[in-house]
Amino acid sequence: MTKATLLIYAKPPRMGLSKTRLAAGLGLTEARRVAHFTLARTMRAALSGHWTPLLYTAPDKALGDSIGGLWPASLIRRSQGHGGLTQRLAKGLAEAPPGPVLFIGADTPDLSTALLRTAIRTLQNHDAVFGPARDGGFWLFGLNKGSRTRAPFDGVRWSGPHAMEDVWGNLPPHARVGLLRTLTDIDEADDWHAWNAAR
Repeated sequence: MTKATLLIYAKPPRMGLSKTRLAAGLGLTEARRVAHFTLARTMRAALSGHWTPLLYTAPDKALGDSIGGLWPASLIRRSQGHGGLTQRLAKGLAEAPPGPVLFIGADTPDLSTALLRTAIRTLQNHDAVFGPARDGGFWLFGLNKGSRTRAPFDGVRWSGPHAMEDVWGNLPPHARVGLLRTLTDIDEADDWHAWNAAR
């Protein structure tokens, strides 16, 4: 099987740059701490497997950051580019080589190397895979990229309860879709409180 490519979409955990919705409920300092916590967990999982990790970050001046070693010098970094999330994810897919391609963010504290391996295994007999989030979005999306694969991100209602449904609806009608465990994305203060309460 072709080696999988893991696209990590993440921003440096800086006040006012990342987790702005979270900061509205927790304050800037606590939101930055939570962002660093979830980023550290994400990178630990993403850098521990037999796939090719690529970091897509913003703004472009962050491409050289190390985040205290969380982004090692060996990690390939690319610009997220311009436009909204639809355009930025489409750019990543266009730049990825053929084969299994996974997309993740950096706000799911329960992400693990084992779950990423499961996603890749799922793509051995499915066309696409989702890791559903409790808010209706997804913490992971993956698909098998071929020469005719089109980006399924147009018209998606991001940051709401229909994001996964919309991406799924953009897939070919007969696509075989696998589902992983439902996890919590930390986007707002209520998500953080709920995640802590469930532990």
